[in-house]
Amino acid sequence: MKKYLLFLCLFIVLTSFTISFTGVVNALKSGNAAEVSKYFDNTIEMTLSETSKSFSKNQAQLVLRQFFSNNPVKDFKVIHESENEGSQYCIGNLTTTNGVFRTTIYMKQKGDKQLVQEMRFEK
Repeated sequence: MKKYLLFLCLFIVLTSFTISFTGVVNALKSGNAAEVSKYFDNTIEMTLSETSKSFSKNQAQLVLRQFFSNNPVKDFKVIHESENEGSQYCIGNLTTTNGVFRTTIYMKQKGDKQLVQEMRFEK
């Protein structure tokens, strides 16, 4: 019985981890800033190339939309995912018409949701 409960708890944790990043990853693959922003916290730290700044959810969506407009997305591939005490991060390569951007997404548990706290796009 204990093994069953342990397995069930582990399954739930891993499933919620995968579901959170699946939505963000799919939105990045399509270059859809509005869809990506559904996973943003109220404020988000964004790094684009060498500039890093904190934005509100709405401002971050506009900045990301402009970034996607200047760098049309071809694909996004996850390289690494990890979890640590209620926070998760994902590293991947965002392939655009202007090159590849190493992308880091940091999410944290807020209530019953995993929300994006930080996104970095580094060429």
